[in-house]
Amino acid sequence: MLGLYSAELINKPNADQMNVSQQLLKLLTNEGIRHIFGVAGDALNPLISAMADQNEVKWIKMKHEGNASFAAFAQGELNENIGVCASTVGPGALHLVNGLYNAKKERSPVLAITGQVPVEHIGTNYHQEVDLTKVFDDICEYQAIIRSPEEAPRVILRALRIAINHKCVCRIELPADIAEMPAENKDFVHRVFRSRSTVVPDQKGLEKAVELIDQAQKVGILAGAGCRSSREEVLEFALKVNAPITHTVRASDIFDHSSKNVVGLTGLIGNPSGYEAVMKCDLLIMLGTDFPYTRFLPDKTKTIQVDIRAENIGNRTSVTLGLHADIKHFVNYINSKCAIKKDAAWVDKLNADFKKWLENNCKTSDGEKDFKVMHPQVVARQISDVAAKDAIFVIDTGTSAIWSSNFMNFHSQRRIIGSFNHGSMAVGLPAAIGAQLQFPDREVWALVGDGAFNMSLHDFSTAVEYELPIKIIVLNNSELGFVKIEMEEAGFAPNYDAIEVKNFDFAAYAKLVGGDGVSVTENEGIIPAIKQAQKSKSPFILNAQVSGGELSLPPHIDFHQAKNFGMSKVKELLKAAKGDRSQWENIKNEVKAYLDKES
Repeated sequence: MLGLYSAELINKPNADQMNVSQQLLKLLTNEGIRHIFGVAGDALNPLISAMADQNEVKWIKMKHEGNASFAAFAQGELNENIGVCASTVGPGALHLVNGLYNAKKERSPVLAITGQVPVEHIGTNYHQEVDLTKVFDDICEYQAIIRSPEEAPRVILRALRIAINHKCVCRIELPADIAEMPAENKDFVHRVFRSRSTVVPDQKGLEKAVELIDQAQKVGILAGAGCRSSREEVLEFALKVNAPITHTVRASDIFDHSSKNVVGLTGLIGNPSGYEAVMKCDLLIMLGTDFPYTRFLPDKTKTIQVDIRAENIGNRTSVTLGLHADIKHFVNYINSKCAIKKDAAWVDKLNADFKKWLENNCKTSDGEKDFKVMHPQVVARQISDVAAKDAIFVIDTGTSAIWSSNFMNFHSQRRIIGSFNHGSMAVGLPAAIGAQLQFPDREVWALVGDGAFNMSLHDFSTAVEYELPIKIIVLNNSELGFVKIEMEEAGFAPNYDAIEVKNFDFAAYAKLVGGDGVSVTENEGIIPAIKQAQKSKSPFILNAQVSGGELSLPPHIDFHQAKNFGMSKVKELLKAAKGDRSQWENIKNEVKAYLDKES
């Protein structure tokens, strides 16, 4: 394959003549990009060659392009800059899709660089040719399709400006022949404009918001990731009007369990006080969130929604007042204008309920307790107790999200990232790699299920190669746990032929490829293993063989859900009675897990 796209196309430029690939690299260097994640391939050879002649940007050679895009997502999400991933032509570019969709849904700025067959062959069904513009149309807000050296710097800069300022995914398509051509329009090699502007709402809308707040008896706040730069202002407002704060999963590291008036989550993995705060207020204020679960939003309550993206307002529920605005500007105004509310009975009740819920969680996740069953929440809780105050946590999709959001406290300068909107498995390991490279002095923990880890484990050796001390916690229950929950909630008996996961020893694998690891099968081994992982200077896998019988129910169960869950259990019992050992084992595990916690 080497040389397939560039053999006889053009002569190499003189040593003192910058080519298009070098010009692209220069533009990335100007923006402070330090890493490009990818898998090398023929169409990228000019770019790879250019990187060998400089020290500012490092090529991180991943084992799979899908993991490269997840790693780039992590840097875009955490770094107030763009993450960058790259791939060669068609097949390699297609592998980027899932991680880039995740970046799109999380609103993380990412730039994807993809190769393309030489211009003369585009449109001829050439070897490995794919119409990447069509493929990436739903992912990218802008695609810089380079068709000449003259346009290259202009469209590259446009892609960078849009990705950075809109917090979105953009793509650069660089055909193999153009990549080696002498660069043109060198005057366009300059820094990208970065907007620091805020969106100010109209005065009448602000005044109407104050009026609605002053008239309300019980104000509830649903706060999302859009509140990241206005945490203190939102907390001040909540105290002034005695409003409980329910937050989204993405905002768990903004409004942590220790913050006053924070009463937890709502939704499928929420808790009762968080649910009640949203559903039983008489004025709901949605701040910086496009919370997707409409059945966990009230349909008759007066609602104010404030969002930096106007298209989100009214997207999930009807609103009494919508304000297209920066959250900080809005909250500062109402803090200065709205009246103090003296009646704290409702918020005091919710605060007390949330405290009791947390205390019960502490009781059922105590690492010192003599549990007979390995509970996944014990692992999550003990990591929360031990990890650094500025640790970064990558939470994979599935039951890992349940145990981490309910049993961990993301206080201080802690950050969490994951696939919270796209809901993709296998984000944990590669995103941890991206995070650790960007922040070498911070602890990076990834909580992943065994199903998710099996999808991406080949890049653990990448972490070993770059000496990244990431801590991968595999909640190993030998099944797709969240899929089982979904089947039971739908009224089905779980099909273990489909959801069973046959695992090998993940800790032994870690050592095989040059890292470190330990397997834990009993409760008393959890705390020592976590401390061992924390101290490790090598990539570390903690293989926690937890019970698959742990049940997790939403904060509110309607009749339809209860009926489906009951039907599922009846079907499981009937199959067990007919000799289905997997159903019988599941029932026994659920009973054991329940009795163990209650003892």
